[in-house]
Amino acid sequence: MPIRLKKFIGMVLLVLLVIIYAIVSTAIAVAQLADKSAYVHLVFYLVSGLIWVLPAMLIIKWMEGKPRTSRD
Repeated sequence: MPIRLKKFIGMVLLVLLVIIYAIVSTAIAVAQLADKSAYVHLVFYLVSGLIWVLPAMLIIKWMEGKPRTSRD
């Protein structure tokens, strides 16, 4: 796969990941944290603010991987 195509696909996946993750995380927060203390909110937002990095790292690692070359 050409590196430019790989980076384009990775960029689209990263944007979709952030958008979907933000919507899901916000929906969970609104549904579950309404009557919780400020400390629970703090922990939730700290954890949920960092978890998205894991799949993003995998996407970036895939994007930056060396392109495959055919062996003759």
